[in-house]
Amino acid sequence: METKRRTLVAALGALAGLPLARAVANPAAWPAQPLRLILPYAAGGPTDVLARAVAQHVARQLDQPVVVENKTGASGNIAGETVARARPDGYTLLYHSSGLAISPALYRQLPYDPLRDFAPVGLTASIPLVLMTTNALPPRDTSEFIAYLKARPDALSYGTGGVGNITHLSVALFLHATGTRAVGIPFKGTNPAMVAMLGGQVQFMVDAISSALPYIRDGRVKALAVTGAERSPALPQVPTLREAGLQDLTMSTWQGVLAPAATPQPVIQRLNQAVAAAVRDPAIAGPFTAQGVDLRSSSPAEFQAYLGQEVRRWGDAVRMAGIQPE
Repeated sequence: METKRRTLVAALGALAGLPLARAVANPAAWPAQPLRLILPYAAGGPTDVLARAVAQHVARQLDQPVVVENKTGASGNIAGETVARARPDGYTLLYHSSGLAISPALYRQLPYDPLRDFAPVGLTASIPLVLMTTNALPPRDTSEFIAYLKARPDALSYGTGGVGNITHLSVALFLHATGTRAVGIPFKGTNPAMVAMLGGQVQFMVDAISSALPYIRDGRVKALAVTGAERSPALPQVPTLREAGLQDLTMSTWQGVLAPAATPQPVIQRLNQAVAAAVRDPAIAGPFTAQGVDLRSSSPAEFQAYLGQEVRRWGDAVRMAGIQPE
């Protein structure tokens, strides 16, 4: 009797798993319903704008709606956990940025592992940063600025978008590479940090080119260098840190699409093709390139390798900056 009962329980369990098994085993039927694209940023921000442009293009290719959901809070961990725990059927996706690679070094109890719990679909963008100072500071280029900092250790302050934010870690790497010191002032986002710099409360900061561009073009701040490997088409007159002799110091924030781990590879490949086509579309690429956003695609394997490199790099930066995980 006990053997029969166990057999019945096992059979019922197998039947209960059939819908998911069929969804995973028959990716040819995908997509048969709308997709959700979850991102950890507020609506209307620069990441949200690009995510929605990509979502609209992907929706047309797949002939299914792609609904963008903004799940803010907990430094992006709510959105990440939502997707990490979603069914791996290709209908729930994550649109994230460099913060995904930084989080493991900042939180002891992170509810997901960015390398284990996601299947990367593809990169969408790389956005170099720009080093800026107030107009009141005398230095006219990076070399002069480094000399100015060396002569005044801890005399200058810099604004960041928060402790452990990429704008914080990028300045920390710059100070470490140049053997200089300054005082970091964290704000709740880079917009308040920029306001503080315009008001003279901090003397310099680093931010994404796309965010800083209006202030640079208006002459309200002084752009000393961009952090990409090459000059930005949006700021062709601004040299790179490499041109100032900092050969190994290149930094960019990135954006990309990920699915839950165990999502079928045929589904990942179709998503990758759709995302890559979106970022190659001149109607999308043109306006974003003009704003300092370098749209680029990648294979899932390339994104996976890059994500691993980023986790290691920013983890080292967090430890170098002396930030204690929460």
